[in-house]
Amino acid sequence: MDYKTVKEKDNAVILQGVKNFEPTHIFECGQCFRWNKLSEDCYEGVALGRVLRVTKKLDEVKLEPTTLQEFYELWENYFDLKRDYSLIKEQLSKDPLLAQAVEFGRGIRLLSQEPFELIISFIISANNRIPMIKRAVEEISRRYGSTIEYQGKTYYTFPALERLSGVSLEELQSCGVGFRAKYIYETVKKIKAENNLHNIIELCDDECYDLLQNYAGIGPKVADCIMLFSMGKYSAFPVDVWVKRAMMHFYVAPDVSLPRVRAFAREKFGILSGFAQQYLFYYARENNIKI
Repeated sequence: MDYKTVKEKDNAVILQGVKNFEPTHIFECGQCFRWNKLSEDCYEGVALGRVLRVTKKLDEVKLEPTTLQEFYELWENYFDLKRDYSLIKEQLSKDPLLAQAVEFGRGIRLLSQEPFELIISFIISANNRIPMIKRAVEEISRRYGSTIEYQGKTYYTFPALERLSGVSLEELQSCGVGFRAKYIYETVKKIKAENNLHNIIELCDDECYDLLQNYAGIGPKVADCIMLFSMGKYSAFPVDVWVKRAMMHFYVAPDVSLPRVRAFAREKFGILSGFAQQYLFYYARENNIKI
């Protein structure tokens, strides 16, 4: 567990003795799109149908507005706080090449996000830039989600499957998602008709990976992202241009295909593949690694 004590005070939960938790590393490592930086070490976002502000000072993390009961029911799992990331980093750092990336992203934690939201968000992410992704996800939430009022400001939850399934293709096209509107429309209809998202989550990693790619707009990289960031499948290894550059920089010769990079990484890192991927991605992107 990566915190020592927790207490509730003034509509907030305060964690003390927190390890392996850096807001910038967590929220800027490509795994989420609804968190925004307010100031150094302070982020605010909408997740799990709630607004949350996260502030870190030294080894103390403040979550607000929330309660102790809500922390144990939602946020402890969302931030993966029961896991000791020191052990993961120690294991991965036995590889001297990876150790540099692990140290650079030392405060990364893998979030446990809502699967339906992640499916739609990462369909939007394909061949897209983060500001555009965030804008599109926010627009879909503003139009079709529920409102939350906090400190005089209005926030919007990501719409549930039932609500989004009633949205037309034309309406989706007007949300700034570009050519992905058709993929979103078809995938939402398919998920609603089949009503088997829970069953997909329960599949083994390889079966889940294959089945997710039966949905429009979900290819290998997007499937891995969905599995890693919302389904707790840590053998996933999403490969995009940054990860490929990092893997080529540290490990393999140039001109290696994305499937071969993925296979090589999963064999090398095993059940820690997803954690390794995040350290590599963050290191490569922030340092603008080129081959």
